[in-house]
Amino acid sequence: MQNTRLAKLLEFLENEPNDPFILYALATEYNSLNDTENAFAYYLKLVNEHPTYIGTYYHLGKLYEKHNQKDTAIEIYQKGIAAARTKRDMHALSELQGAYNSAAGLDYEDD
Repeated sequence: MQNTRLAKLLEFLENEPNDPFILYALATEYNSLNDTENAFAYYLKLVNEHPTYIGTYYHLGKLYEKHNQKDTAIEIYQKGIAAARTKRDMHALSELQGAYNSAAGLDYEDD
């Protein structure tokens, strides 16, 4: 049985094939269904075609980490940090910096 949310998102995509929110929602839905191939495809499409859609970087980085591709995750976080700075999105910048620090082994504990 096909996921009805996924079916609805694919229907939306037919009507708005370049809408970054729909692409992001599809990537996230595929990720939640453990459909890694499609999740990566939609996240990468967003990074390449909508580089200012900041939320993508965190989730794509985490997906790379989940698949033991830490170096690629770090690169994605760095790109996201740069994009968040450009957009002055301090909340996303903070989250991406935290993810980057964790992936790069730069977590610091308070003494």
